Amino acid sequence: MFTTTLFKRPLINCQFGHVLTRSISTLPRAITEITHPDNQVSQSSFDTIDRLKKYTIALYNRPNIVFEYGKGCFLYDANDRAYLDFTAGIAVNALGHADPQVAKDLYEQAQKLVHTSNLYHNTQSSLLAEKLVETTNLHSKQEWANKIFLCNSGTEANEGALKFARKWGKMVGGEKKTKLICFKNAFHGRSMGALSVTPNKKYQDPSAPLISDVSVLPFNNVYEVLHEVDEATAGVIVEPIQGEGGVHVADEEFIKVLRERCTQTKSLLIFDEIQCGLGRTGKMWAHQYYDSSCTPDILTMAKPLANGVPIGALMTTNKVAEAIKIGDHGTTFGGNPLAAAAALGVVDRITNPHFLKKVDETSHAIIRDLKALQDEYPEIIKEIRGEGLLLGVEFFKDPEPMIKLARERGLLLVAAGNNTIRIIPPLILTKEEAREGIARFSGAIEKFASLKKLE
Repeated sequence: MFTTTLFKRPLINCQFGHVLTRSISTLPRAITEITHPDNQVSQSSFDTIDRLKKYTIALYNRPNIVFEYGKGCFLYDANDRAYLDFTAGIAVNALGHADPQVAKDLYEQAQKLVHTSNLYHNTQSSLLAEKLVETTNLHSKQEWANKIFLCNSGTEANEGALKFARKWGKMVGGEKKTKLICFKNAFHGRSMGALSVTPNKKYQDPSAPLISDVSVLPFNNVYEVLHEVDEATAGVIVEPIQGEGGVHVADEEFIKVLRERCTQTKSLLIFDEIQCGLGRTGKMWAHQYYDSSCTPDILTMAKPLANGVPIGALMTTNKVAEAIKIGDHGTTFGGNPLAAAAALGVVDRITNPHFLKKVDETSHAIIRDLKALQDEYPEIIKEIRGEGLLLGVEFFKDPEPMIKLARERGLLLVAAGNNTIRIIPPLILTKEEAREGIARFSGAIEKFASLKKLE
């Protein structure tokens, strides 16, 4: 009925399971006036920015704003202006900013033990590993998870997964079973291995040559999977929902064929759920929307795992874990008691069925408003797609100016590939806050539309 791309599942369970019409949502009044001008910031902000420019490597293009503190779904700059945060630190702050329980967990653990390295055991990492494995299997239609490796970031998790796949390939198929497969518009990180499976020339070319024996296939193309995933393939890495690439959802048939083909060729299937996992879609893991057979050999995670405290992990089946021996991989900071203690509390909360239900309900509400916004600006907005609170609004033209237009109306947004803006707020976003965000977004789009008319 709509162009929105969602998981293929029975109508009663899908995002638009309640039959919607184009007029079901009355949009809130657009906030058109500029309330947060970028050029009106405190002198202390300029001092901070000048200091950063003098002493740090210039890798990021950032506005002249310095955020001093946050609370819930809002960030506050040095002028004490409140910004509604639809970025959540790029899908990191699932529980919002300055969450009291996370702060309490960090405070209590910091008074006991922060770091020992992996020369020794610690209680918090053991509890976190248990929580991740057991909760995953509890939420899954088919148990598959067995072992955890804790690290410090999503890139590190993917780097470990690729190393594990290479070792697995050589173990089961000899020295020639080393091929890695990724997909167009994917993003898996910026270290040399993860970058090698992130097929974006802008990111790859400055660091070339990258690691060899990597093939890039079109996303959601079953024929290419059947043709290219072969006996020489060690591993296939895929995002069930591509985040940075433009919020593209993998078709169930595509994932099923990938799973079947990897099994046939003894290749490892790696699900990168760094952005789409841990409650972001309204389920613990995005792949849980698919058929019960669609389970990975390795799953990577990071972003929301400790609500902003650096941590990452990869979760594997026993067959993978048994192939990895002492000394094959390692980390100094990974699984430290401080990050593990924070993550333990976060995972417990964001995998609670009541919490996930609220995410789903907020998602329904915000999608209805986004669809109404698309109806109002059909010449501007091309498509709404995604799942849960990982949503993409694709525009017919480059929407980059929209980021500034929204920010100056008190709304923080983040871009993605293919002329898309991501809607990735904290998972605690209320329906009222969602409506407020739509009002600010609507004002930015109205201004954007008027600029387009002048071109």
